[in-house]
Amino acid sequence: MKQYLITDPKYYSNDTTLFRKNLTRVLKNHEVNMACFRDKQSNNFEELAEIFVEVCKEFDIETILINSNIEIACKLNAHGVHLNSEQFSLISNAKEKDLYTVISCHSYSDIEKAQNLHANCVTYSPIFEVINKGEPKGIQKLKEAVRLYEDIDIIALGGITDEKHLEKIKSAQPYAFASIRYFLN
Repeated sequence: MKQYLITDPKYYSNDTTLFRKNLTRVLKNHEVNMACFRDKQSNNFEELAEIFVEVCKEFDIETILINSNIEIACKLNAHGVHLNSEQFSLISNAKEKDLYTVISCHSYSDIEKAQNLHANCVTYSPIFEVINKGEPKGIQKLKEAVRLYEDIDIIALGGITDEKHLEKIKSAQPYAFASIRYFLN
């Protein structure tokens, strides 16, 4: 199961020096296959994204993604983009630009739509309890999604903070798990 790191300025900082230091520490301490720069608030988004791509390349991260911004992903030579659940209409644009395309899904119909639009993979969330993220899907629904939608890679996301969560997720056999907080330990 691949491991997918997602950043958040709450934990990584939007100060460029601290951001680089925090990201480097996390990548030294964890095996990460995929990584996404996600920052919905900082004024220096592009500068931080550039540092993110640079540091991820230093660590040979297989799949480096920028959240929601196709232009920045292309400009910084990231491997792809992680689109939010309101951006289904951008999947074809991202694919035309040869970007690895992940989209956030919260229902089976979302997953089916992403599959029909040829996204590379989806995050399915929230699996566990997360404040303000709606009713948790749970492991059974994750298992079912993986079984029903075998033509698209499914990444478990939401509330995955420790090894106990990981053990539960493994039983569903998703392509990967994604987390912000898990990698901070």
